Amino acid sequence: MANDYEILVIGGGPAGYAGAIRAAQLGKKVLCVEQDKLGGICLNWGCIPTKALLTNAHVVELISNHGPSFGFTGQAGWDFSQMVKRSRDVTTKMNKGIEGLFRKYKVGHQQGTAKVVGPNAVQVDGKTITADSIILATGVHPKALPGAPFDGKAIISSKEAMAPQAQPKSMLIVGAGAIGCEFAYFYNAIGTKVTIVEMLDRLLPIEDEEVSQTLRKSFEKRGMTVLTGSKTAKVEKTDAGVKATIETPKGTQQVEAEVMLVAIGVEGNIQGLWDESRVKIETFKGHIKADPKDGYVTSVPSIYAVGDVIGPPWLAHVAHHEATCCVERLCGVSDRTVDYDNVPGCTYTEPGVASVGLTEKQARESGRPIRIGKFPFIASGRAVAADEPEGFVKLIFDKELGELLGAHIIGANATELIAELVMARKLEATQEEILHAMHPHPTFSEAVMEAAGQGLGESVHL
Repeated sequence: MANDYEILVIGGGPAGYAGAIRAAQLGKKVLCVEQDKLGGICLNWGCIPTKALLTNAHVVELISNHGPSFGFTGQAGWDFSQMVKRSRDVTTKMNKGIEGLFRKYKVGHQQGTAKVVGPNAVQVDGKTITADSIILATGVHPKALPGAPFDGKAIISSKEAMAPQAQPKSMLIVGAGAIGCEFAYFYNAIGTKVTIVEMLDRLLPIEDEEVSQTLRKSFEKRGMTVLTGSKTAKVEKTDAGVKATIETPKGTQQVEAEVMLVAIGVEGNIQGLWDESRVKIETFKGHIKADPKDGYVTSVPSIYAVGDVIGPPWLAHVAHHEATCCVERLCGVSDRTVDYDNVPGCTYTEPGVASVGLTEKQARESGRPIRIGKFPFIASGRAVAADEPEGFVKLIFDKELGELLGAHIIGANATELIAELVMARKLEATQEEILHAMHPHPTFSEAVMEAAGQGLGESVHL
């Protein structure tokens, strides 16, 4: 007897819905089960709505800080509730977009809580559904700070930070990765007093050190308090919010805030996902173990896992590509895998941060002879015209071969500019080829060309 579906996907986020659509495009009978709204955390409480809020913050900063130079003479003001409403409206619009794509490609969709009860069986709200193959794409949830569980009011995760009932007057942010820094930028821009605490030695610890230092200077110039190399040792709830004891390199200090946002990492959504007595799926550090080289198969041959639930890097674009690679391998049309050495990282602050490949430190530690080209946006006519001269483009090349080893951008439009350099690495473009590829004038993208030229001593504008 045939199974109900050829492929059943659990989870409707960037991995789940992309995998379901790709499978349907390849002619498979597909069902996608999602317990909440389609789009997952990314679309509903992460990537998309945060960018709506960050755009609001940029507009506020543009008018408040740059208005006079642009000839704006009015008094800047904003409505926090409207900012939040706009963010939620964007999410609703994108939800409907995915629903439309499911109808277009005839992807089955069921809302409910799924539990794997056999190698080819899933129970959804009491009903058993069978499938030839099962793909787990259930994503992750925020990790709580030990001794300070989330309460949704004084101690919150990124989800609650998206849509609070009122703007907090002060906020302590624990964790200075992309999520922590993005919320720090947003709330500071609209007038909340922000303190950031990071256990490692700098903001955005995985980024190039020079980029991290530049972002810190920018944040402090904006009035934020940045405590790196610091540990949140104790948290107490107060009538006014929270009081945290922070151990810093200079000693212990107390930080009081109306709200504490914890952004220290994530854990896989695997609790209760399968019946342990019937299915043995191997895990590691709170995530599902899946082999990319073998099409993301788990320890159970008919069950696959993709996206954030299989571990870092926890990025929506990685999840999307993992899902499509998995499905194409499963359907026998391709054996490609994700190139994990060419994954772009983006932080949507102002100035924005984006990177791909090796940092300068990693490149030097590799032992390869390197050449660095760097071009500041203050020398870019387009950046100065936009009154956004902060930051730079930094390119790291193999000195002998001209190979692009790493690219690091901090400044306006950084998250858009990085795609060119991802493509350059994908196509194995050399330093000379990037320099000689004609970039339109005047654009921010010219800084990429100029950075390549600067490394060769051929930058005209520096």
